[in-house]
Amino acid sequence: QVQLVESGGGLVQPGGSLRLSCAASGTTFSMAWYRQAPGKQRELVAAITRGGSTNYADSVKGRLTISRNNAKNTVNLQMNSLKPEDTAVYYCNAAILVGGSYGNYWGQGTQVTVSS
Repeated sequence: QVQLVESGGGLVQPGGSLRLSCAASGTTFSMAWYRQAPGKQRELVAAITRGGSTNYADSVKGRLTISRNNAKNTVNLQMNSLKPEDTAVYYCNAAILVGGSYGNYWGQGTQVTVSS
């Protein structure tokens, strides 16, 4: 069964840090983090290719860092200098090799709340 399992969300004060992790059950190509705040559309936060090329939303550049471990099929999101507007459910997304082709899969989501 193909799975993406996320961990690391929680409550943090403004200016604080959190680290999200996601483990895939198979070989991955691209991996990414998205987020969805209440009443808003899901948006791309950061993405990383298997070769390590990254892409970030303008709103998180310089504060959030995406990284991956190809051997373990994991992706992390280090979040520093968090702001209340970063509050959202964060979803891991990955292209996972299944039966000879890559399919697009989502994690269950993890809540990040930035509040004093």
